[in-house]
Amino acid sequence: MTMVESIKSFSMDRFSLKGKVALVTGANQNLGMGYAVAFAKAGADIFCPHFTEDVSEVKALVEAEGRRIEFIRGDMTKHEHIKEIVDACMAAYGRIDILVNNSGTNCFREFTEFPDSEWQRVIELNMNAVYYLGHEVAKIMIKQGGGKIINIGSALSYTADAMCPAYVTAKHGVIGITRSFANELGKYNIQCNAVCPGFLATSVNSDVSDNKEYYDKITARIPADRWGRLDDLMGCMVFLASDASNYVNGADIKIDGGFSTTL
Repeated sequence: MTMVESIKSFSMDRFSLKGKVALVTGANQNLGMGYAVAFAKAGADIFCPHFTEDVSEVKALVEAEGRRIEFIRGDMTKHEHIKEIVDACMAAYGRIDILVNNSGTNCFREFTEFPDSEWQRVIELNMNAVYYLGHEVAKIMIKQGGGKIINIGSALSYTADAMCPAYVTAKHGVIGITRSFANELGKYNIQCNAVCPGFLATSVNSDVSDNKEYYDKITARIPADRWGRLDDLMGCMVFLASDASNYVNGADIKIDGGFSTTL
């Protein structure tokens, strides 16, 4: 294909997710809900593994877009549940085109008093589950001839904060997993990338965003002069899930309003 032919072949249809199935962990709340609804708006059906009970809000939002959503509830720190997730999604839809490893948790405790049990819990969900679920889904994507894996990192994928050593370690690990998967799976037409949100004003962050001194301190470091919103993430997620990003592999994309560029 010549350069001009390549240019002419580009179409906005490459951003469409029509006919695709997206498995989004933790899509029933917060950031995961934003990702799931973005995919539904682009035409995808959704499969949502979740831990908390209420799924009514994301169900209504996805179905309002004319798309289907199915659920499975369980604990992703249990390795046996990973295979249950994949089997249930395949039983519901027969395919998995997009995987978003979004589920996560945190624990804030003084470093010298940080409990082993919390270290293990945070590492299992935030890092190990990313590997194990990605590993299982990749086998299906290879058989299908391609797919998209999007891992959710953090501003703490590049630096550290006090009193959350397990979270910092896990989010650094997510970047390593992303690069390793990209290296291993690129030959199968599977692209694996990471999205690393900065500070977002969501309910999960209310304990820190409601602290005016802390909120103002962080805002002063953000060139955009505000904390992020869910809709700030949704466009990038659709891009990475779509054919428009077929040559983007192994990237980690910061969505932080410029926070990581400042001192």
